[in-house]
Amino acid sequence: MQPFQLAIDPADIDDLRQRLSRTRWPEQLPGTTGWAKGVPVAEARAWAADLAGFDWRALQDELNALPQWTTEVDGATLHLVHARSTREDAVPLLLLHGWPGTVVELIDLVGPLTEPESPDDPAFHVVIPSHPGVGLSGRTAEPGWGVPRTARAYATLMAELGYGSYVVQGGDHGAVLAPHVGRVDAEHVRGIHVNAATIGFMPMGEVDEDTAATLSPLEQQRLGRIAEFMSDGSGYNTIQATRPQTIGYGLEDSPVALLTWIVEKVQAWTHDQTRLADPHYRTRHLADVLIYWLTRTATSAADNVYASYGDLFADPAAGAVSGVPTAVVAYAEDVSIRRFAEQAHRIVRWTDVDHGGHFAALEQPEHLVADLRAFVRELS
Repeated sequence: MQPFQLAIDPADIDDLRQRLSRTRWPEQLPGTTGWAKGVPVAEARAWAADLAGFDWRALQDELNALPQWTTEVDGATLHLVHARSTREDAVPLLLLHGWPGTVVELIDLVGPLTEPESPDDPAFHVVIPSHPGVGLSGRTAEPGWGVPRTARAYATLMAELGYGSYVVQGGDHGAVLAPHVGRVDAEHVRGIHVNAATIGFMPMGEVDEDTAATLSPLEQQRLGRIAEFMSDGSGYNTIQATRPQTIGYGLEDSPVALLTWIVEKVQAWTHDQTRLADPHYRTRHLADVLIYWLTRTATSAADNVYASYGDLFADPAAGAVSGVPTAVVAYAEDVSIRRFAEQAHRIVRWTDVDHGGHFAALEQPEHLVADLRAFVRELS
């Protein structure tokens, strides 16, 4: 373990701002309104102006106020935030971010998790890794960093940190990784808690008419969202899964290409659209963009995250039930359906919520933390 401090080169910020100033903006497509065909030009310009004016020194100071480390696991560099609680009864927690997030997506949770206001609330020793090939972990030097290998690396990481048992929480890509950590390290994982859960928590193919007829109205609604996503919202997924090298040229050469690639998902996956104008919410997502830009990991992230998903469909053992107690919190934008999730997980807690979006740690952090605490109490 080596202590880590983020040191942003002002020259890189100057280069970013110069590139933004030289953007060749497209014309708004005629006859389009809203976000139906992608990020509107006016919105892209506004986000780009915010990125150009981003307070990168404040971000650097905020991250460097946290205990950060790097370590080598299975030939790859892993960056992590490792914040220990002062409580002797604290529970080790592996906290996993999604895409297009970075560790920044989760740092607002560190304080409430490590030092809760009430002594009756569980406290946690929090470990937040940057996924291999993503953000501050830097690019990976070799292929094969899909979900199973990453899960094994995290089991190794937690052992190296001296945690004999621990809980895993993850959203989005983190919700894909978390159950796999349980599968490769079932002896030590006490429980798994997920939000924005997809692969392994929803139907992975067509649902026959007889099954569909037995779904509740809420489950029918989620099934409809899955169908809508597959027909109109999954283009980014397919491109990154099949052509990560090609999309990488634009994402690593043009800050506006990277920005709009991410902002389109931020808008689509935010339940309360007024949050997009909230300075803190907006700043956190801009920080993710900046970190991807500075580390040049958009290409490796696409490859390590999305190009690996095909293996999960092809390998039947990837969905084996680990037996680890698993909790799901399904917010208004989520698509998880319990009966399908129970085919691959030992579900002991399921919470359906009529509010909240994909980026739970940013959009509804209090509720997410409360649900995690309730789950951990039940494990005791």
